[in-house]
Amino acid sequence: MRHMPTLNRTLPVLLAGLTLGTQVLASGEPSLQTDPRSGGEGSVKQFDHNAYSLPLGNMSMTKRLDFSVGNSFFRNPWVVAPASTDARDGLGPLINTNSCQGCHIKDGRGHPPADSEPPVSLFLRLSVPATTADDHELVRRTGAVPVPHYGRQLQTAAIPGATPEADMVRSLSSREITFDDGHQVTLAVPTYHIEDPAYGDLPETLLTSPRVAPPMIGLGLLEVVDEDQLLQWADPDDSDADGISGRANRVWDVRQQETVLGRFGWKAGEPSVEQQSLHAFAGDMGLTSRLAAATDCMPGQGCEDFPDGGDPEVSDEVADFVTFYASSLAVPQRRNMQDPAVQAGARQFNELGCAACHRPSLTTPEDTARPELAGQTLWAYTDMLLHDMGPELADGRPEYQADGNEWRTPPLWGIGLAQQVNPQAGFLHDGRARTLEEAILWHGGEALTARDHYRALAQQERAHLLEFLNSL
Repeated sequence: MRHMPTLNRTLPVLLAGLTLGTQVLASGEPSLQTDPRSGGEGSVKQFDHNAYSLPLGNMSMTKRLDFSVGNSFFRNPWVVAPASTDARDGLGPLINTNSCQGCHIKDGRGHPPADSEPPVSLFLRLSVPATTADDHELVRRTGAVPVPHYGRQLQTAAIPGATPEADMVRSLSSREITFDDGHQVTLAVPTYHIEDPAYGDLPETLLTSPRVAPPMIGLGLLEVVDEDQLLQWADPDDSDADGISGRANRVWDVRQQETVLGRFGWKAGEPSVEQQSLHAFAGDMGLTSRLAAATDCMPGQGCEDFPDGGDPEVSDEVADFVTFYASSLAVPQRRNMQDPAVQAGARQFNELGCAACHRPSLTTPEDTARPELAGQTLWAYTDMLLHDMGPELADGRPEYQADGNEWRTPPLWGIGLAQQVNPQAGFLHDGRARTLEEAILWHGGEALTARDHYRALAQQERAHLLEFLNSL
């Protein structure tokens, strides 16, 4: 039986604000990366379509065997129950995909659907505004208030005999950006529609948020970064009046049964790799686990009429293997670090103010439970905090304490290989940016001044910055 359930700062002020966790030169300027091992000692030299799929290079052979087992459950499709493959049955009945790899292509980014392609690795989060005390308690415990008859995520597929919730349709318009020197960029502007809802009318107060699957590399390293290292960058009231007001999201940790720092997801809505993974099993594939005992099926959708794959469907053993795999994917090393153009671009990155949110460096503590994660210097280019990215990127949908304009600063390590891993991959939360330059041009809010400074650069300076990003 299934369970129911602006950037507005001058450069001197900017540079003065870069302290703990970002190595700083005597001049006050953030240092340039000197070690190509962006993910510490476990970084790998892999630069092809498998660049995101290798285990941490400093991991023992015994743990590599566990990694391989976790990979099999991450990569292979789950099936409808009952099945002889009882370790991976119980799929659905309402789903977005039938495997983790179906969204995280080669452990990398998903992509928006092409014409007539189903939206497998791009989905819509759903909610309605909180209006009652009970609603606010739901937000505290789950991040959002579910939509009656549809839940917190739109399932656009289903197993045989079940009816998908609706179709998600993505349409595009275009907008031309012309720089002062005549350089032109055409931005693709997406609009999302829900068509043919199968379980009743959608409420007028419906809130939606398109999300493309993020890359999986380095998650275990980011999970063990000390909370104090991140919180010392938070300035929710912009008390230093520098235009940057990074905030921590505070989210519910199911295992600890308390509110903790959010680290993962586009709005930092998950506290751990384990919880992120098992909520994805529940929301994307309709699979229960001990940590996520309820899927996104809602009363009235008839999910209880279908056979399940056990209670829970994802056993503790399988959950542990998948969590270990997801927390053990290595970060590829930097390339072309000594190229003068790349070095010039790295300096541009700092001088424009990009490093105010994409903090170059973090460290992991020495006392972690896993030695391969301990005592590492990371060049992840993130502060893992929420920032207002302006109205053009806003989804208008809160998640825990994140508001509709805020997004977590995504790590940039490995970003230059994103389209090597998945040629269809896009950038930003919904993959709308087809190039890194487009991603820069979508930045607003706290990053508006940095974006405008980029547009004011000479053509060669812009090229240097993009070469730097592609070297990561």
